[in-house]
Amino acid sequence: MLIAGIAVPLVVSQAKAQSGMERPNKALSDDEILAYLNGDADRWTRTAELNRYPGPKHVLELAPRLGLTEPQRQRVETIYETTRDRAMQIGRGIVSREAVLDSLFTTRTIDSLRLHSLVSEIAQLQGELRDAHLQASLAVTRLLAPDQILEYDRIRTAVPPEE
Repeated sequence: MLIAGIAVPLVVSQAKAQSGMERPNKALSDDEILAYLNGDADRWTRTAELNRYPGPKHVLELAPRLGLTEPQRQRVETIYETTRDRAMQIGRGIVSREAVLDSLFTTRTIDSLRLHSLVSEIAQLQGELRDAHLQASLAVTRLLAPDQILEYDRIRTAVPPEE
């Protein structure tokens, strides 16, 4: 997708140039910003993954090996796209509020009330982001047969061969 491949790095680069700083937000790394803006799930789905609830992205990557039927693949694709779109929207909100928080500290204009408000908003959005990704894992798991989940787990927990 264009936003993941070109626009997001451009946003980070533009933010760096506009701020005159090395990074637009000292509290978030470039990788964290990109993860939020791209709707990445890895940080938010560990609980599901460790308890054998497959995530849609990995199920799609492993579709042939899992023997997904075409209707299963289509449903998982829909779950993935819907979740990614929602996660990107939430991620933009997190990055935006983190930038405001950073700016208020940078300019030494933060006060207790604004601090509490921004931190609460960020925490709420992070909760929504985690919920969106975990709901996707729950939905995908309902679509898969028990043997597909076992195969998924076997593949994802396999130790790669030494080279």
